[in-house]
Amino acid sequence: MNHYDVAAYIWPAYTGNEPRTRMFWPDGNGEWESVQTATARFPGHTWPRQPLWGYCNEADPRVMEMQIDVAAEHGVNVFIYDWYWYDNRPFLEQCLNDGYLKARNNDRVKFYLMWANHDVNHTWDRRLAHLDISNCIWLASVNRSQFEEIALRLIRQYFTHPSYYTIDDCPVFQIYDLRNLVVGLGGIEQTADAFGWFRQQAVDAGLAGLHLQLTSWGAQRLNMSGVDGDAATALAEEVERLEFDSLTNYQFCHFTNIDRDYAKIMVDVRKEWDRMDTEFTVPYFPHVSVGWDNNPRFQTFRPGVVKNNSPEEVEKAFAAARDYVDAHPDQAPLVTINSWNEWTETSYLQPDDLHGYGYLEAIRQVFAKKQLGQQSPAGDILQAARASKR
Repeated sequence: MNHYDVAAYIWPAYTGNEPRTRMFWPDGNGEWESVQTATARFPGHTWPRQPLWGYCNEADPRVMEMQIDVAAEHGVNVFIYDWYWYDNRPFLEQCLNDGYLKARNNDRVKFYLMWANHDVNHTWDRRLAHLDISNCIWLASVNRSQFEEIALRLIRQYFTHPSYYTIDDCPVFQIYDLRNLVVGLGGIEQTADAFGWFRQQAVDAGLAGLHLQLTSWGAQRLNMSGVDGDAATALAEEVERLEFDSLTNYQFCHFTNIDRDYAKIMVDVRKEWDRMDTEFTVPYFPHVSVGWDNNPRFQTFRPGVVKNNSPEEVEKAFAAARDYVDAHPDQAPLVTINSWNEWTETSYLQPDDLHGYGYLEAIRQVFAKKQLGQQSPAGDILQAARASKR
C-alpha cells in the first residue's frame, strides 16, 4: 500500500494558557467556552455537541500524547498548526510549545506551521460576533523588520526540530493570506525579496532550503468565516513571481457554496482540484474539509451549513484525495484536512457524541488500513472504551 502524508490543521485555541484569549473567552478555557454554550439554531440542527475526550487543555503534553497516539493509529501523521503573530509577538503558541512539543511521542506525528496572518475582529467573541459592527482588534500585516524577526524565530525554534515536516528535506511553511503579507511588505517585488532572504537564512541555519506553501482561495474567493476580510485569490503569475513551491486549501467554504449537500459540494471540489492542476505549474496538494457550520460562534443564526456530511460521505472525499495523490506520483503524497479540532466551525476529526470516532475511522479505512504498525497502550485503551459503548 502507498504511503500518504495525511495532514490535519489544528486550531490552537482550546486552552486557557494564553492570557490574551481572555478578551474573547473570559472563562479561561479558550474556545471551549463557545462549544459549551452552543445551542440549536433551527429544527434538525446538529448542535449542541460534546467532545468524547472532554473539554481538555490541548496545551497539556499528557493530553497531546493521547491525541498523537489516536491520530497516528488512524492514519493522521502530520499536524498543521495555525500560527499567529499579533502586536509584535506570537499568539496562541501554547498548544504547540507546551502541548505537542513537550509530548514524549511527538515523533509519531510530524508537524508544520501555517501562518494564519488574517486580521482579528470580533468573530471569536460570542458576545459580540452577531452584532453588525466593524472593528479590528489586531492587524496581521508586518513590515520587513518584523518579517525578519518572525522568520529567524521560526527557523530557530521550529524548522530545525526533528519532527518538523519536510518535502525534499526542506521544512514546509504555509502562508494563509498572501494579500496581507504583500501589503505589509510593500508590494510583490518586496515580498519576493523577503522570501529570497528567508530561504537563504534557512540554508545558513543548516537546512536544505525552505518549501513555501500558499493557501489557495479558489477562482472565486468567499468569506464565510467572518475573519477573512479582504483576503484575495492568488493568480498563477503571482505564485510564480514569488516562487511558491506548492499550494493547498484551508477550507471548502473559501471557494465554493457550502450551504448544500456534501456530495454536491464534492462535485465542485473535484473541479477545483482539476483547475489547480491545470492553471498552476507548482504542485497542488488536495484538500478535504469535514464540514462547515460556525453557528457556535454566534448568538443568532449564521447562514451557511454543510448538509449530510456523514463519516460515510466524507470517507468518499478522502478516497478522492487519495486517488488524486496516486495520480501524481512525482509530488509529495500530501493531503490536507480541515481539521483536527475546528469545533466552532464544525469541521473536525476528533470524536464527539454525534458521530463517535466515525471520521477518524474513515481516515483509517482510506489511508491507513493494512499499513499501521504496532498499536500503543493508549490505543488499546481507546479501542476497549469504544467496544464497551457498542
